[in-house]
Amino acid sequence: MDFSNFLLLQQEISLMAVFVILFIYDVFCSDKGKQWFQLVACILFALHTAVGFLPFPTGEAFGGMFVGSNITIIMKNILNIGTFLIFLQANNWLKSQETAHKRGEFFIITLVTLLGMYLMVSAGNFMMLYIGMETASLPMACLATFNKYKERSAEAGAKYILVSALSSGVMLFGLSFLYGCMGTMYFSDMSIQMVSEPLVILGFVFFFSGLAFKLSLVPFHLWTADVYEGSPTAVTAYLSVASKGAAAFALMFTLYKVFGTIEAIWNPLLWGSAVITITVGNLFAIRQKDIKRFFAFSSISQAGYILLGIIAGTSQGMTATVYYVLVYVFSNLAAFGVISAVENQTNGNTLISAFNGLYKNNPKLSLVMMLAVFSLGGIPPFAGFFSKFYIFMAAAEQGQFLLVFIALLNTVISLYYYLLIIKAMFIKEGDEQSVGRFVTDGYNKTGLVLCTAGILVIGIISCIYEHIGALGFGM
Repeated sequence: MDFSNFLLLQQEISLMAVFVILFIYDVFCSDKGKQWFQLVACILFALHTAVGFLPFPTGEAFGGMFVGSNITIIMKNILNIGTFLIFLQANNWLKSQETAHKRGEFFIITLVTLLGMYLMVSAGNFMMLYIGMETASLPMACLATFNKYKERSAEAGAKYILVSALSSGVMLFGLSFLYGCMGTMYFSDMSIQMVSEPLVILGFVFFFSGLAFKLSLVPFHLWTADVYEGSPTAVTAYLSVASKGAAAFALMFTLYKVFGTIEAIWNPLLWGSAVITITVGNLFAIRQKDIKRFFAFSSISQAGYILLGIIAGTSQGMTATVYYVLVYVFSNLAAFGVISAVENQTNGNTLISAFNGLYKNNPKLSLVMMLAVFSLGGIPPFAGFFSKFYIFMAAAEQGQFLLVFIALLNTVISLYYYLLIIKAMFIKEGDEQSVGRFVTDGYNKTGLVLCTAGILVIGIISCIYEHIGALGFGM
């Protein structure tokens, strides 16, 4: 391989440079100097995120195991944006007495998981995909149990690592079938030999099941609510957007690149998964009293909506999927930014009742949460409406009218439970569990402003969707 091919890894190299600098800073800096760690980390990662928007060469590296294209660059930029917003929102939590001495560990471990997601997105070989998935998953268990002296955080970490081990084993089992049938793990070679033989179909089912754990698709979703509730809120936010986004991108790429010739086999499987995932996620969200469990089931239903774009199996479906994840990042992180701010003021109370009367004491936070849930629910003119419209349109153009109708019915259900939060903030009176007036810290405030701008602007500026669509053919 020519060394010029390393130019394809500019984002990975840039990320590792940030990792090394922060690692050295955390190890050798004095306790007094560490008070600037948050600022330094956010500035360095902001620069790394900006680098991702520079022109990059495209092509293959490591014999085709790593693939760099315009659309993979866009996907990594979306993951970068989500991670940057989470770094901003985590400031108040990381300043607490329990986690102040572990601030560096949080940033460093998060960067390792992000590197794994990069590899998942750019994989041209199933082994590279698996390595990336494990690189992203194993440190994530450490993040889930970051508050190790809290029982629920330790439980969340244990459940996540067990589920990750199981899903990895299931995926490898399926990949072994595929390798046995075709004698290769490269996407391009496998797509040529792909036929609908029983062993190939069985291998695909196991592979899909492994990724379905990461996406929280029903019936592989049972870990989600417990892990979301027990993890620190910043980690929950990271799981809900970055981890889910990377898994969605990986599933989309493998279906299009490898399993395209057996679409008749996997299309009904995804169809059923989408319907049951959207429905179960929405129905169970109505019953929740804890807001982190509430958004856990909301994220499950959102994963079902993402499948609609993948089922379409066209460049328009791929464009709609990438655009949907981008909007979901801003909308979901806006909600979690407000949750984090309220949680820090109520000594860890994440019950929905803590938001009763929030508008009277904190009107700006209430408005941000309102914009977030309206966007997640698909109410115009916010970005979430346009993301749902495009993903429904992509599915409808392929004749999936029944699927779109079921998804639309579920959207009405989702509006009901999203309005429960609006009712708590604007209509219900505050009580002893509710939060009083407080001032949000500067980092979180910056993150909320960026999320709000994304919710309001991304849907209106149509060139963003068109730009993603123009790059979609470069897969």
